[in-house]
Amino acid sequence: MLDGPDVLPSADILAVLDADQQGWAFARAVRAAGTGEIEDFELLYVNEAGARYLGRDRAELVGGRYRRLWPDTVNDATMPLYRKVVEAREPVARTVYYDRPSLSGHFELWIGPSGDGLVVRFVDLRTVTLGPQSIGGTRLYEVLDAAFDGFTVLRAVRSPDGEVRDFVCEYLNAAGAALTGRPAEEVIGRSWSELATGPGTRALVERWTEVLTGGAPWQARLQSPELHEFWEVSAARAGADSVAVSFRDVTGQAAQQERVEQSMAQARRAAERNAALQAVTAALVAASTAADVYAAIGAVLRPSAGGQGLALLLRRDDHLELTYHAGYEPQVVERLREVPLTHPYPATEVARTGRARYLSTLAEFAVAQAAGAGRPIPSGGRQAWAFLPLATAGDVLGTLVIGYGMPREFDDAERANLAAFAAVCAQAMQRALLFEAQVSIAGELQRALLPAELPEVPGLRHAARYLPWTHGADVGGDWYDVIPLGGDVVAVVIGDVVGHSATAAAVMGQVRNALRAYAAERHSPSAVMQRVNRLLLDLHPDAVATCCYLELHLSEGTATAVLAGHPPPVLRAGRRVGTLTLRPAPPLGVSPDVGFPETTFLVPGGANLLLYTDGLVEDRRYHLDDGLAELRAAVRAAPTTDPRAMLDHVLAAGVGPRPRTDDVALVCLSVDDRPAPAGTRRSAQRRFRGDAVSASAARRFTADLLAAWGEDTLADDALLLLDEVITNAIQHTVGAVLVRLELLADALRVSVADRSERLPSPRPADAEAENGRGLLIVASVASAWGVDPDPAGGKAVWFEVSRSA
Repeated sequence: MLDGPDVLPSADILAVLDADQQGWAFARAVRAAGTGEIEDFELLYVNEAGARYLGRDRAELVGGRYRRLWPDTVNDATMPLYRKVVEAREPVARTVYYDRPSLSGHFELWIGPSGDGLVVRFVDLRTVTLGPQSIGGTRLYEVLDAAFDGFTVLRAVRSPDGEVRDFVCEYLNAAGAALTGRPAEEVIGRSWSELATGPGTRALVERWTEVLTGGAPWQARLQSPELHEFWEVSAARAGADSVAVSFRDVTGQAAQQERVEQSMAQARRAAERNAALQAVTAALVAASTAADVYAAIGAVLRPSAGGQGLALLLRRDDHLELTYHAGYEPQVVERLREVPLTHPYPATEVARTGRARYLSTLAEFAVAQAAGAGRPIPSGGRQAWAFLPLATAGDVLGTLVIGYGMPREFDDAERANLAAFAAVCAQAMQRALLFEAQVSIAGELQRALLPAELPEVPGLRHAARYLPWTHGADVGGDWYDVIPLGGDVVAVVIGDVVGHSATAAAVMGQVRNALRAYAAERHSPSAVMQRVNRLLLDLHPDAVATCCYLELHLSEGTATAVLAGHPPPVLRAGRRVGTLTLRPAPPLGVSPDVGFPETTFLVPGGANLLLYTDGLVEDRRYHLDDGLAELRAAVRAAPTTDPRAMLDHVLAAGVGPRPRTDDVALVCLSVDDRPAPAGTRRSAQRRFRGDAVSASAARRFTADLLAAWGEDTLADDALLLLDEVITNAIQHTVGAVLVRLELLADALRVSVADRSERLPSPRPADAEAENGRGLLIVASVASAWGVDPDPAGGKAVWFEVSRSA
């Protein structure tokens, strides 16, 4: 428009542009210092129409730069295009669509050089008249006539009060005329109610009105019932009083989509049947017992098969027995409890022949039972049935009955699916019945190997539990026992032979019996374990067993225990609960050369002792420390000292791994709280074999007891003197020795009794002699000592250690 550096034309020209309905704008190039390259454009002029199209006041636009005014419309292609117009002096035309925060519209642009800048003529195509009066309108017509979709513009016809009554067609493109089957000149200028006379005409007028008044676009797929056609229609507001409508015939697509949907529905049904069968199979494979099978049938099979009622009848000699039902009425259940195989009820025929039978209507059900003798079984609320054989390996176990609330046709796919359901159900049922028979045998064997009942012991209450974890005929090796040893002494044992097999059970029975025999011979706990260990190595070199053996002296309030690879007992005394710290030893059956050291501790009146096998507190997934912490917490929280209630509480507290993967045996002891008579002194005694090992065992017994009594300060002298006295007794006598500790008011008295009548006598010891100094040491260290002959034979050598020091 201008060839010189000036961008703006004369005032006369600007006055003409001010009155133009198209937008006009002039912009000056903004060049970079030094390089002179155009980096932006400054808007010098925009007419009133242009400001309206751009949605801003002229005062806000003039003087602004392009990058600041419309930052979200600048892209890599914009600035090079505008630079080219200025530098090459070549005008360009373009159409752009923006829906940005700074600019919104569908613009037709003509851009030309003007001095050192641009002149832009533009119009928003959304606001132009759809006629040939403008270049934009003409081009829009050309575009719409070339479109594949029908397009029409409808102008509202209003009543005097402004209400929309109808619409008049103002434009119809070529594709629309072809789709409607009418020339455009016959359509344009006519009202919608004249053009469309079908039942949905008024509804569409209301829809166009909603689009016009509400401004929101609308799209839908419409069906023409009389022509069996489908149309996809879109409508949007076009100006203040018009609606633009595009439409296409999608009848072929709809038909194809319907075929695809039918195929997909068939595929979905097939997939659902397959998934249901897999779900039923998975549920039934996991079922171990008949109860598990019934639960899986009710939870998975019934909803998968789609039935409103389900019954499972197993064959018992000459009749069918109802073993499970769901959804059946009480009167029908009562009739199905026992059905003779001669009855005309279809389930009996299926059980006899092994062939399924399907009844689609209530009439068929009535006819099926009318042919034979016997009162018909009522239908209840069902009107169709599938009677399916529970057959496996040629053996028919019974009949699975699925009832439906409505008449039903069973196609081939459904029959095949139901037959598969019945097959997996039959296999699971057969496994469950076999498993229950095996478990019953295993349970009987386990009960036979464990004590039928535990003996009553005065001053002691006890309870035991055994929780088997078996599969088939496997039998666990856990055991427990309570063995009275005379007087107020009782042995309690719990153990676990490693493994789950008949061999493990046999080893358990032998170990239990051997242990009872050795305990009855009144061997010490250590000696009992040593003998059982040697026997196990001789009879079963590959077997290993853990064991906790406890000898309880009720009147003394003491216990001596041996722990052979077994978890330690838990003691609750008053408010204190703890895991006993016992001297450990390897399991039985590991080596013939190991020892089994004893530990002696106090068991006060009113205390509880809990012995258990490792299956309660640990497995490969569950750490022992966690299980022991949970067990102590459960024992602490038990509301009573009653042993049965204590065990019930522990088992209900969720102690240890869940689910369990091993057998569990528990024994709980409760010592009666019997106040000691006035003046009774604390005392305890143990019998030891007359061998060299007994000396160390006696020292451990004495050290443990003094620590438990709180008399640790006496231990050094007492153990020194005991060692001399018991060593002398073992060397010069034959048979067992009895060590007794008695806590006097001012001293500790220790006596060692044996069956020899030979009295010890101190004698001067030679300086070079290796022995002979024992009694001299006793006489020197003890506060008193002496020898008391036993009228029944034997003697007792005693000494006292003063408590005053």
